Amino acid sequence: MDGTLALGDRVNHGLTPLPGAVEMLAWARARGLPYLVFTNGTNRSPAHFAAVLREAGLDVPDDAMMTPASSAVVMFTRRGYKRVMVLGGDGLTGPLRAAGIEVVPPVALRAAGRLGDRGPAAVDAVLVGWFREFTLAHLEAACDAVWSGAALYSASQTPFFATAGGRALGTSRAICAMITSITGCRLTITGKPSLDALRAASARLGVPARHLVVIGDDPLLEVPMAHRGHALAIAVQTGLTGPDAYDRVPPEKRPHLHLRGIDELLSLCRAAEQQP
Repeated sequence: MDGTLALGDRVNHGLTPLPGAVEMLAWARARGLPYLVFTNGTNRSPAHFAAVLREAGLDVPDDAMMTPASSAVVMFTRRGYKRVMVLGGDGLTGPLRAAGIEVVPPVALRAAGRLGDRGPAAVDAVLVGWFREFTLAHLEAACDAVWSGAALYSASQTPFFATAGGRALGTSRAICAMITSITGCRLTITGKPSLDALRAASARLGVPARHLVVIGDDPLLEVPMAHRGHALAIAVQTGLTGPDAYDRVPPEKRPHLHLRGIDELLSLCRAAEQQP
């Protein structure tokens, strides 16, 4: 989303479509090609993100929007998780609750004084996302949960995301760095570039991962995810990177196409239709 279809401020407000974005979605829709907009942002629910994009002029239905919370639901359901401690807001907790997963605040277990025994207060996982309200008390609660056996999940481990004013710092990587440093636990990513995230998108679209085109602006996210799923990787330069972003990357890790922006991709698609 950010840097590929639109750019906004540091909290995804004031989104403005990038050149060709509105037309690209219309082109896909007119041909019945299924698509998803997958953002690593978790400060809103998927439906809320879709509504904001529609307000900005991008025709994205609710069911065409995904976030790390969407793929987390798939991953947690598959693993049989029932209770999850969430370091984040409604953008994370809403989709989990809608899926029947009990959401535990990052202070409730510590206050209950029952951690360490895997008793009634234990949680199956800790999920970290956009959480600028993070405090030492939240860190203590998350570490206690991990020490009691909970698995640690991060919505995103990329340090930045693209805004109209340049790159902005994410929160989940910084928070998880503290938790892993203290506990020594392993970390699983629910958003991009996780292969599980790509598989969740693939299942939503009803298309095998190897038949997908993955388009994005972040060299740490979309291109690596596409390669992991043997999908077609397309990089654009309208977000975090410029034309030299992949010059020092091994050929096998580069995008299959490195374009100026979504407008250039649209031109290629239209030209391809004219070929016999």
